Amino acid sequence: MSKTSLTTRKYLVPFILITTLFFLWGFARSMLDVLNQHFKDTLNISIGQSSLVQVCSYLAYFMMALPAGIFISRYGYRRGVVFGLLLFAVGAFIFIPGARLEAFSVYLGALFVIACGLAFLETAANPYSTMLGPKETATSRLNLSQSFNGLGSSLGPLIMGGYLFSQSDADLSLPYAVMGIVVMIVAVIFSRVNLPEIQIEEEPTNAEAPKNALKTLMSNRLFVFGLLALLAYEVSEISINSYFVLFVTGMGWLKADGASYILGLSLFIFMGGRFLGSWIMRSVKPARMLSWCAAGSLLSILMVILTSSSMQNEVSWTRYLPIIFLMVNYLCESIMFPTIYSMALNDVAPSLVGRAGSVLMMTPVGGCAFLLMGIMADNIGYVLPFFLPLCGFVVVLAYAIRKRLADK
Repeated sequence: MSKTSLTTRKYLVPFILITTLFFLWGFARSMLDVLNQHFKDTLNISIGQSSLVQVCSYLAYFMMALPAGIFISRYGYRRGVVFGLLLFAVGAFIFIPGARLEAFSVYLGALFVIACGLAFLETAANPYSTMLGPKETATSRLNLSQSFNGLGSSLGPLIMGGYLFSQSDADLSLPYAVMGIVVMIVAVIFSRVNLPEIQIEEEPTNAEAPKNALKTLMSNRLFVFGLLALLAYEVSEISINSYFVLFVTGMGWLKADGASYILGLSLFIFMGGRFLGSWIMRSVKPARMLSWCAAGSLLSILMVILTSSSMQNEVSWTRYLPIIFLMVNYLCESIMFPTIYSMALNDVAPSLVGRAGSVLMMTPVGGCAFLLMGIMADNIGYVLPFFLPLCGFVVVLAYAIRKRLADK
């Protein structure tokens, strides 16, 4: 696979601007992984109840992805981005009355609104990034953009965890208010720039177009397999992120602040993996890279289960082996979302890319599966819930193997 430039001079500035959005939603989503422990401690709720943070957030993706796609196809990428940023800011500002009322339901409502905004941003930015340059480097380009998502994801737990767990009376509304102001500024910038609207083949304009487009997509077996693989990845990735602090503190290895710092470090490794993967995939086929990484994640989570069960009562450094294997998993899973996403888009006709992107952006609903992990943790212990992400990585590996066979 020969090396090709990531983008062209014509699209360089739009590519840089769009990539900043990846940082923003990475930061916002990773803050959720700290909120689980915070709400559990301050509101005296169970792990299962705290998992409603993920359920409300990722249910919004499922509900808003298709409407976001329709909005973007009608009004364009720039307006889709601006509208998503405005929703993001409104949700962040709802935390101000939420903190005064200390009502879990208000917090959940605010997170739902934020996630609706993020659904718009991701539905616009992911396919847009793949189109800002040569088709041959679409996967590598999206991995590079997603690397900055990893940067935001790594800073979220470090900043939010350090703030919430360093003081008992931390005001939860403060970081969200600051974030809301920053997002509003970014919205003003995007409202004044002229992003090029990438022209693709026109979709039919009759009333049956959405129905026919979805029917065509669902009849494409490779696309459907990619959709299932992306859903399985989201189940695994979001569940592990959300469970990390709860797991490490529940096993008695670290306190909440230390666990949030280790999560931040793990997400820095995740970010580094995306930069590395973006570079490697300029000369290695994406399906081959995905198969290697899926096998690595599968083995890593299996070792988390085995070492957690056998070394729970250890007092030496070996009790930290499960954390080390979790960190290895972050490296392996780093390239999965952008790689699966771009490979799935490559399997559809150009006229269906917009609709296909919207359908793929429904997959973060897999984060709701953390509810099952929370219920399992409350009833059967902290180790066995890892079988859920383990199964997810099995599906990803199967998809990678299927794509490698299809590409031959």
